[in-house]
Amino acid sequence: MRKGYFALYDALCAGVAGGETIKKTISGERWAFAETASSSGIAMFTAGSTIPPLYPTLEGLSLAEAAQAVKSWNLEEASLGLAAANAFYNTPERIEASGVGVSMDVFYTDGIDLRGKTVALIGHMHGPKGLQEQAKAVYILERAPLEGDYPDSACDWILPQCDLVIITGSSLINKTLPHLLELSQNALTILTGPSVPFCPELLDFGLDRIAGMAVADRGAMRERVEKGLRGSPYGEGMPFLLKRR
Repeated sequence: MRKGYFALYDALCAGVAGGETIKKTISGERWAFAETASSSGIAMFTAGSTIPPLYPTLEGLSLAEAAQAVKSWNLEEASLGLAAANAFYNTPERIEASGVGVSMDVFYTDGIDLRGKTVALIGHMHGPKGLQEQAKAVYILERAPLEGDYPDSACDWILPQCDLVIITGSSLINKTLPHLLELSQNALTILTGPSVPFCPELLDFGLDRIAGMAVADRGAMRERVEKGLRGSPYGEGMPFLLKRR
């Protein structure tokens, strides 16, 4: 695993290329959205604007410059920065060319034997089908815990004892991902969700799998974000799964 707290973010931003500029951004109730003339990207909208943003607006910036906002400690700006990076990385054309598009039926735990495993879910998510029945123990760790969840401060205690750690892509936005990977060095690790970039370099930082989606129906996704529509955005997307092992 490569070291340096922001090394992962530097690698992510370094891969964003091309001359397109951001035409529109939306900070929605659940999702952040960034759009160029030819592509769109989303990321989980994460509240937090106590720190001044790096840029007055991302609109009009190149994709490469706008992606740098993912490093911002203004988390609302960082949400848009990751959406901008995803407008570059997460396109149907890139996924189709790579051959790593998948069915939602198998998605991120495809081929993993869950039986007897100690599993952590970072973020309140359902997890793969059959997880609760097959796993030895399942811990849900959440910044805003619901009934039965552990607070995210328990990560330092729980993650080193896990066999499988499934991490929400929004950990890229709130900057917890590097520490979570340090704590999960003995586990198989998966970064998943619509916020996750199709960036193979992320696998160099201790991740075993990355699983996200490209925006396939740009108009429907824009409407979802603008109107704060509930439900999964995967209906307007194309899922992908990249594996290291």
